[in-house]
This record gives sequence, C-alpha cells and structure tokens, in this order.
Amino acid sequence: MQHDTHIQNLLKKFILNQCSQEEVDQVVQYIQGLTDSSGLPTVEEVLAILDEKPVMNELDAIRIKEKILAIPQKRESVFLMRKSYYMKYAAAAVFVGVLASAYFFKNDIFNKPVQATPAIVKQDVKTHEPGTNKAILTLANGSQVALVNGSSLKTQNAKSNGEEIIYDAKEKNTAEVAYNYLTIPRGGKFFIKLSDGTQVWLNSETKLKFPVAFIEGQTRRVELVYGEAYFDVSPSTKHKGAHFKVLNNRQEVDVIGTEFNIKAYKDEVNIYTTLVEGKVDVNIENKKQRLTPNQQFNLNTKTSNSFVKNVDVFNEISWKEGVFSFENITLKDMMKVLSRWYDVDFVFKNKAIENEIFDGVLRKNQSLDEILRSIKNFKIIKNYEVKDKEVILQ
Repeated sequence: MQHDTHIQNLLKKFILNQCSQEEVDQVVQYIQGLTDSSGLPTVEEVLAILDEKPVMNELDAIRIKEKILAIPQKRESVFLMRKSYYMKYAAAAVFVGVLASAYFFKNDIFNKPVQATPAIVKQDVKTHEPGTNKAILTLANGSQVALVNGSSLKTQNAKSNGEEIIYDAKEKNTAEVAYNYLTIPRGGKFFIKLSDGTQVWLNSETKLKFPVAFIEGQTRRVELVYGEAYFDVSPSTKHKGAHFKVLNNRQEVDVIGTEFNIKAYKDEVNIYTTLVEGKVDVNIENKKQRLTPNQQFNLNTKTSNSFVKNVDVFNEISWKEGVFSFENITLKDMMKVLSRWYDVDFVFKNKAIENEIFDGVLRKNQSLDEILRSIKNFKIIKNYEVKDKEVILQ
C-alpha cells in the first residue's frame, strides 16, 4: 500500500467502518483517481488491520457482500481494452474485493443468504432460478425414469437419491452388454458413478450412453452423445489393464486413468477436450494426438481441422465447481452458456453488442436476474427485459 499517511489512515478507518460521510467521499474520490491497484491495500494488510481492531459487524459485511455480488470480478486485461472509466471502476472494485475477501476469510459468512436487490426491469419479470439436479434415465428396455431432487430409484443394477445415480461395482464375464442413457435437460446437472468406479459430472443439455456393467478385461467404452461432461476415470490398473474410451461424434478419447473434460454441444461447431490430470490420446480419422495436463484439443466437426493449445483449466471445468469462469468470451457465446443453465433463450435487440467481451467469474447459484444485473453494472448491456423464457438484451 503506497500512499501518504492521511490516505493510509483514511483507508484504515474505511476498512474498520469508522468513516464519516465526508471521509467516505474522500475514499471514493481517491479510489476513482487510481489507474491500477498499486495504491490499494493487499489482503495481508487488510487482515492485519482487522486483527488490530475487528469491529466490523456481520450486517456491514453482508452489505459489502451485496456490492461484491453485484460486480463480477473482472480481470485487469478487460479494463485495459475499454474506456478509462473502467480502469477507475476496476480499481474501486478491486479494493472492495480485497476488503470483503479478507473479512469473509476470517468470518466464513460468505455462504449466508443475502436479500437480493431487484433489477430495474419491467414489472412482469419472472424470476429464473439457477439449475438443479435433474435427469432422465433411459433403461435398456426403453422405459424412462425421471430423476429429480427428492426422488429415489432402486433397480437391480443402480440406485439414485435424485441428486446422483450409482451403479453397482461389478464386471461381467459375458459378451452381452446392456446400455442405459442419462439425459440432462436445460436447467439441469447430474452426477453418475459407473460400475467400474469412474465418476462423471454432467452439465446442462447433455446425454451420456454407458453400459450397465463393463465386460471384464475388455476396453471400457461410453459415448458422450452431446453436451459436456467431466470424467474422473478409474485407472486401468484396477481393471486388468482395460483402457477407458469416450466416443463423441468423430473423435475417440483413449484414457489410461485420468481426469478430463469434453464439451461437445449440438449448437457448437467445435468439440473441446481438456486434460486436467494424467494423459489421454485423442483419435480422429486414424490420427492420434497425445495431450498433457492443461492442454486442450479443439476439433472443428465441419472441416475436421484440429489443433492443441494450452488453457487455464479452471475456466474449462469451473461449471463443475459451481461457478462460471469466463475469460475473453463474447457476449453471444456467454449467453449460450447461460441459456443452458437457466433454460431461457437470449435475443439481441442490438446486434452490435454480440461481440462485446466479458471476463469474470459468476456464481451458478445466483438467479438469472442477479447475473444480468452484474453484466449491466459493467455497461456491457444497457438494459434487459425478461418475457417468460425469452430474455431481450439491449
């Protein structure tokens, strides 16, 4: 924290919630005059101040939390791309974020519910809550069972509590294989543990085909029909060396024992295979590509062109951890992600904003209204209107 004694004392009082209105105005004026975060206290400095005199009460912290939740934590690179106003706004956001993160770290109240402030939209707005655990299980005989929170299912081979489905840990010696399908609708997510112990997290609008039981000693095969799934594969050493393979469209991912993510939505041309741990081989038309951790294989399904690039893995698998982590994403592509989770369709009244760039992290347990307010706060959109399952962006 590099500034004179007066500002240092002022910021300290602000952190401790001891400022008068005049002093608050001075703090705001100081922050608005910054062009980067070098003039702001670090997390360690804020913690040290709180240790000296931790007088902030929970209500004050919740108010700060409300401010934080109204602002996605945007990275500095985004602000450099936009007008100088955003540089000043970024500095203010960083400071509030430092203060809040320090307090919440010490008091662990971040997950307590907060009354949301309504957005300025038309009165007929319907609140779209975040997605929940739900899926349709299609059995080998073609019958279907709805799996939702609060429901339960028990069959000869599996059991479900409405949040996940677990298949019996067994392998068969027969060549007869029965397949089930698990379909996740828009606005849903689900977890499945296959009979070999492999764990799979399924995102919204996803369909997985898998055997009820794998054949002992033979390659374990599943098919990601479409959508997005994160695989934590049971190693081949536990299955007499049998590899695990994931089929999708024209590609096949050969796994030895690893964690990876495949995104292959029907409305997207590209298939993205991202390796988190271990190693996989992606096979396409007799060509093999070995991936190492933090690499992503991109396949264009129309041209068959492909390439490998290094990625920030967290951005690719954050959906599994309960957040949206967007980096340098266009508003149009961002809305595709949100449409699946909130089961709505977005309409751009102003086509020019489709290519606006967003960079930030948002929590998946927020309502759609909270998400849209966050985007609006950064002037990426001027306004929005919700009509049933259609959201109009301006």
